Amino acid sequence: MRFGVFDHVDRNARVPLGEFYADRLALVEEYDRSGFYGYHVAEHHATPLGLAPSPSVYLSAVAQRTKRLRFGPLVYTLPLYHPIRLLDEICMLDQMSGGRLLLGIGRGISPLELRYWGLDPETGPEQFAEARDLILRGLQSDRLTFEGKYYSFHDFPIEVPPAQKPFPSLWYGLSRPETIGWCVEHNVNVVTNMAPQPTRQITDRYRAAWQSAGRPESAMPMMGFTRHLVIARTDKEAYEIARPNYARWRDSFLKLWRKHDVYPPNVASLAPDTLEGAEELGRAVIGSPEKIRAIFARQIEESGVNYVLCRFAFGDISRDEAQQSVRLFTNEVMPAFA
Repeated sequence: MRFGVFDHVDRNARVPLGEFYADRLALVEEYDRSGFYGYHVAEHHATPLGLAPSPSVYLSAVAQRTKRLRFGPLVYTLPLYHPIRLLDEICMLDQMSGGRLLLGIGRGISPLELRYWGLDPETGPEQFAEARDLILRGLQSDRLTFEGKYYSFHDFPIEVPPAQKPFPSLWYGLSRPETIGWCVEHNVNVVTNMAPQPTRQITDRYRAAWQSAGRPESAMPMMGFTRHLVIARTDKEAYEIARPNYARWRDSFLKLWRKHDVYPPNVASLAPDTLEGAEELGRAVIGSPEKIRAIFARQIEESGVNYVLCRFAFGDISRDEAQQSVRLFTNEVMPAFA
């Protein structure tokens, strides 16, 4: 079992933006010291849900502030990039970090954000697939030739290769089992936002497809879920921290959707109305170390995951409050799963 961190890098209204970034990077240093496997950052635009709209810029600072922690976007929204520009950024980050980049790719979860860029969400899946194939080919080449509907390049020199061969490990946000075949074929690590039982459908199908492909169990990619997480010495203290900050995070999550008076069809499961609703779905884990250990033991068993991503910083949670959760988690929860 491995543990990582997922971060929307959503707005904290209590501190100026420059201080906000400094606090976040200080927390990343804490994750590095604490032995977390990976740090995964969302990409969002035109919304307070994501204040790292250029993940490569933010992650270049992460690369320089850490020594062991792996890191990456979850995910790069491929239709928003010129693929050669992104290919260069991927290779630079992998080289600058000594081969610690985790390469998350996707088409983008929000059609509203794509429209702000002048893109048609209906063509997003097709454009994503073409950009994905182009970038993976470029990561394995010193000269790139590619002919597609959206992108065409002939004999393009690749001067900066990735440090990891053939390329950094791939990551994908997965909510529908239909894409498992591609993930198995390319050894893709997957992460869900779902409750334990729906997650189990994903992990069971992934393991079955992996076995059918004749792949060794020892090489199984990581399959994980994300959880809002606040730990304190008592349940009461943890809830006092978590409740207003979950509400703040939810406001950021919904702000762009509310502006356009349209909502994702699964909004009730993605962002339940209350913290208690998120707990009931298994999306939030709040309480003392003893309570957290028991909940994660149950959820890991029910879901079949081998990777848990914690959201320690969300809403207006202060750096000190997040650090308390991190230290209690690493000292009193993680050892139970070693």
